[in-house]
Amino acid sequence: MEINLKDNVKRVAIGCDHGAFDAKGTLVSYLETLGYTVKDAGCFSKEAVDYPDIAAAVCRKVLSGDCERGIMLDGAGIGSSMACNKVRGIRAALCWNMKTIINSREHNNANVLTLGAPLHDAGELCAMVRTWLETRFAGGRHLARVNKIMALERGGFGDD
Repeated sequence: MEINLKDNVKRVAIGCDHGAFDAKGTLVSYLETLGYTVKDAGCFSKEAVDYPDIAAAVCRKVLSGDCERGIMLDGAGIGSSMACNKVRGIRAALCWNMKTIINSREHNNANVLTLGAPLHDAGELCAMVRTWLETRFAGGRHLARVNKIMALERGGFGDD
């Protein structure tokens, strides 16, 4: 998968488990007011779902090119991060504050953000997501490191 250095984000995939359903609705509305096209990957009610299924749907939208970035919400963000990072071509970052949000983009070129929705109020979630979508990958010395991360998916150990 080629790394996009242009960072022209217009389309965002978003998904959640049942515990983050309300937060997802808040973020969808917010992102649409900012002009993003939001592709909802589920879930679509508060009925219990398995977050790996929704995480996979978010990742498919990013990898297909339907969306430039993806966001996955659950209770802590941990499970979604683990699920997303099993998908080849995805660099999901579990973030919990602005420092990790910025680092995940500037240094790691994360293409999926995972968040523990109940751990943040609506204002924090909106600010974190906006910052993540607007933060550009720094490239430079970080590009070699991201390439090593991607080499691990191909069976390398980061030294090829």
